[in-house]
Amino acid sequence: MVKQLREFLRLESAGGILLVVAMVIAMIVVNTGLWPLYKGLLAIPLEIRIGEFEIAKPLLLWINDGLMAIFFFLIGLEVKREVMEGELSDPAQIMLPAVAAVGGVVVPALVFTYFNYGDESAMKAWAIPTATDIAFALGILSLLGKRVPASLKLFLLTLAIIDDLVAILIIAVFYSVDISTLSLVIAGIAYAALVIQNRRGVMRLTSYLVFGLIMWAAVLKSGVHATIAGVLLAFTIPLKHPEGKQYSPLRNLEHDLHPTVVFFILPLFAFANTGIPLEGMNLEALMQPEPFGIAMGLFLGKQLGVFTFTWAAVKTGIAKLPFNVGWLEIYGLSVLTGIGFTMSLFISSLAFEEGATNLNADRLGILAGSFASALLGYVVLYFALRNKPPINDVENEENNA
Repeated sequence: MVKQLREFLRLESAGGILLVVAMVIAMIVVNTGLWPLYKGLLAIPLEIRIGEFEIAKPLLLWINDGLMAIFFFLIGLEVKREVMEGELSDPAQIMLPAVAAVGGVVVPALVFTYFNYGDESAMKAWAIPTATDIAFALGILSLLGKRVPASLKLFLLTLAIIDDLVAILIIAVFYSVDISTLSLVIAGIAYAALVIQNRRGVMRLTSYLVFGLIMWAAVLKSGVHATIAGVLLAFTIPLKHPEGKQYSPLRNLEHDLHPTVVFFILPLFAFANTGIPLEGMNLEALMQPEPFGIAMGLFLGKQLGVFTFTWAAVKTGIAKLPFNVGWLEIYGLSVLTGIGFTMSLFISSLAFEEGATNLNADRLGILAGSFASALLGYVVLYFALRNKPPINDVENEENNA
């Protein structure tokens, strides 16, 4: 378990660096003579047709609706494994990050609402600052080296997983439009077939993936965002072999997909969604209620929500602080949760259509809030951990056993 955790953290940390590279490349391309090429590339129409059934979307939406469904599929696999045998299976360990995650969703939404209440268009973006980008946050932690206790990384990881679950619920409830009953029925039948296979102990992944693809296509046509299908499919993948054998379809899939998601899908998503023309993007533009509300929701709302809810949980005896972690480290980590980036950009793409005037302003707010959170979080954690001796892997394993 500890070995798997270390591998996961290394992958996510490296993925955070790639996300930055992808964002920088997108910004350079959009603000040079390559802008028409970038725009044209993302607008390339791609179509799949089987008889009367067709899916026709530009490349950008294939990335956001298709490849990101694989990202959410991976999240679903991680959540199921953690719930069945990992950190989310222990109520004592899940309580503190769960409470912190609730604060990290509620308070940023309230901060955004404070600046935008009454503006119907802007309020579509209320969920944007509620997200946390685990890859970026772990990337910042990795810069602090071996002085970071494994318990602090585990707290952040568990908090981010719960945060992702909340984001999935928000997407399903608030960002679904023009619901098609027939498509939902087809999706429901496909999901029922997946559940039956799981109950009967089917171990062949091909069968799950075929019905999962049918469910994804039906959900895509239903008006519910297609990424939800990825999560539902993940929950049906068997974790353990019914005869007690070592083979685990879920673990195998998670292991195989993780590098692809971290090193290809998320950087490609970042490249496709962070191209912001800098013309007119100045302090005055950032200070407009919508982007400012997003930036403050991420930078101020996240740290206030996570830290105060954590403090309240510990002081009331509901939970206790992680091993070898003090309040300054908790505050620094709370600030880091304000790095929304990937998930915030994704929710932004659901709230507004490509080309909407809100979209670039929202992206400016996301980048500003995420950058400020990353900078302050690193500084706080640097001073909090500077006098701590390096912690080797053996100590981390013993303390988290």
